Amino acid sequence: MRVVSDPGYAEVDLSASAEELTWLASAVAKGEGLLSSTSSPGSDTLAGVEVLKSSGPGVLIRRDAERQILVISGDSAGRAVLAENLRALATDEDGGHLHIDYFPGHFYLAEGSLPLVVNSPHGGMPTR
Repeated sequence: MRVVSDPGYAEVDLSASAEELTWLASAVAKGEGLLSSTSSPGSDTLAGVEVLKSSGPGVLIRRDAERQILVISGDSAGRAVLAENLRALATDEDGGHLHIDYFPGHFYLAEGSLPLVVNSPHGGMPTR
């Protein structure tokens, strides 16, 4: 798994294998887990992703600057939606990516969530 914080766009870019995305989806559904990232010295790569339960409302995606880690926390209903989206991306062999961006009234993301782009382990944009 590779998790890169893009300071220019204030978003995080996540690339992972299908197995890693499936594991992340399971951790998000459960509300607990920690997955390490591969990193390069001197890069904007984060150390990993930590998943936590919280009372919500919704899911908050944030960067823990001190530990250089992406934190996903939230209530069970919001985490269930995010987990299903991650699981679908891991298994859909058509490729593409998933933009997870907060907007006012978002049905599962909490205000203040960082934008997250999750890349398909099956390649770029779908061919259909």
